[in-house]
Amino acid sequence: MKLTFLGTGTSQGVPVIGCRCAVCTSQDPRDNRLRTAAMVETRDARIVIDAGPDFRQQMLRTGVRRIDAILLTHEHKDHTGGLDDVRAFNFVDYPTVRSVDIYGTARTLDVVRKDFDYAFAADKYRGVPELTLRTIDPSEPFRAAGTRIVPVAGHHSPRFEVTGYRIGSLGYLTDFKTIDPAEERKLHGVEVLVVNALRFAPHDSHFDVEEALKLIRRIGPREAYLTHMSHEIGLHAEAALRLPPRVHPAWDTLQIEIPDAPEPTDDRKQANDPI
Repeated sequence: MKLTFLGTGTSQGVPVIGCRCAVCTSQDPRDNRLRTAAMVETRDARIVIDAGPDFRQQMLRTGVRRIDAILLTHEHKDHTGGLDDVRAFNFVDYPTVRSVDIYGTARTLDVVRKDFDYAFAADKYRGVPELTLRTIDPSEPFRAAGTRIVPVAGHHSPRFEVTGYRIGSLGYLTDFKTIDPAEERKLHGVEVLVVNALRFAPHDSHFDVEEALKLIRRIGPREAYLTHMSHEIGLHAEAALRLPPRVHPAWDTLQIEIPDAPEPTDDRKQANDPI
């Protein structure tokens, strides 16, 4: 399995518009961060996690011509705002039109229906994105394009729920502020853990670095990577020196090979489909 970091920045990205700090003016490409997203390639599928406003640029950068599914972590625009550009994948083999499965909680998909209502109209105009919405239950594993996915529930803030995902030996969490012990246990045994860490200073609705490190220590992965980092985390080269061994600040386009894990025998349903 291969993980590609499509973006590792916050809702504003890095550089931030109008900012002249050392990070936003850095010449190190690792300090340029598009909005947070990732791509996971398994033996069965190519799956994208989140499709924010930079989705088009991220997909052009990868050069891929097909994706099988998109997993949404929550409904905020820096994670859903690029869904209109899925239409390029719908029509890449035109006249064959291929819809893309979009997985998320009921609340997240309700927002997608509202924000992209033209894609779900009874009388759609030509060329709108073809999105097949599949509702997930955060307490139940599901399959996306043949790949088993385990949702991991948490809170972005008291008002907003967020969903992370375990795919084989990979755990991926972004925009978490709290996670219950039962949800943490879903991540035990992962080889690689990706966790959001906005900055070293505390924040009301995101893990700071120390909170992320505490979670990493409890889970005990072989390697861990920080994502969803703001310009306030500092220069990449300097932030990396402040982290313990086997914990790394990720950067856009970083690719990681992850060993395949054996699947459990208690397969569950395809999201939104009967067992």
